[in-house]
Amino acid sequence: MIELSIVIATYNRAQPLLRTLGSLARQTLDPALWEVVVVDNNCADDTAARFARWAEAHPKVNARLTREPQQGLSPARNRGVAESAGAYIAIIDDDEEVNPEFAESYFRFFRDYPGAAAAGGRIVPLYEYAPPAWLSPYTERPIAGTLDLGPEARPFPARKFPGGGNMAVRRSALVRYGAFDPALGRTGANPLAGEEKELFGRLRAGGEQVWYVPGAVIYHIIPESKFDPAYFDRLTRQSGVSERIRTQGISRAAYLARLLAEAVKWGGTLALAAGYALRGEAIKGRYLIRMRRNVTCGLLKG
Repeated sequence: MIELSIVIATYNRAQPLLRTLGSLARQTLDPALWEVVVVDNNCADDTAARFARWAEAHPKVNARLTREPQQGLSPARNRGVAESAGAYIAIIDDDEEVNPEFAESYFRFFRDYPGAAAAGGRIVPLYEYAPPAWLSPYTERPIAGTLDLGPEARPFPARKFPGGGNMAVRRSALVRYGAFDPALGRTGANPLAGEEKELFGRLRAGGEQVWYVPGAVIYHIIPESKFDPAYFDRLTRQSGVSERIRTQGISRAAYLARLLAEAVKWGGTLALAAGYALRGEAIKGRYLIRMRRNVTCGLLKG
């Protein structure tokens, strides 16, 4: 009986997807207990053919491909949820590798913590090229989505939430609260975000528990193209746009509170930039300010 479904939305990344699937083939959990649902979100490459060959070569993995014609990460993930069978649904991306205990960690967690509605695990960057000199832990976060809350399972702190590439939710919670907002999330080459934050915000508003599961680890594959300054600008500006859409969807007061928080973040950014300058790493400070400016512009005017 399928207990855990792993959903992967994909768009024109056939080769990275095979790398992700390869890591899933090494899972320690009994294959009878879990499945993989890959959602083809209008791929124009040979994703379908490559997946078919992979599935044929790995008959022990319960994996299937479905299609979502509405473009966008949120509609694709929602399709995967609808097509899946498990009581627990883990969601990952098509540019990751997972550790061998990934499926087993989530399965055992939801079984042992019946009060938890959702969970998320560690996200570790896997750089294909040496990171640039301007990368700091602060500018790394929007690029790689890094997350590590330590070796013990515990509830997520109030202002933190699982990363989009490593999260899991009980099906019963999605039935009660709904899945991902199609107005948010990446669409094609547009790096809009915020869909997972909006979902976890609804869960928390309903009093649900969201936990950190350290044994479920993903390695986020970071190509050199993600260090392109133009991509960095677009990514961080869209982060601000996502926050504007998300908070305005809650209330005017929520949006104004987010603007106030942004002003506070400017103070922290300038202090950190000064610290980097004093240590002879001014370029890190300049990119911090660049990131903050982009987020603010997205918050204010898109």
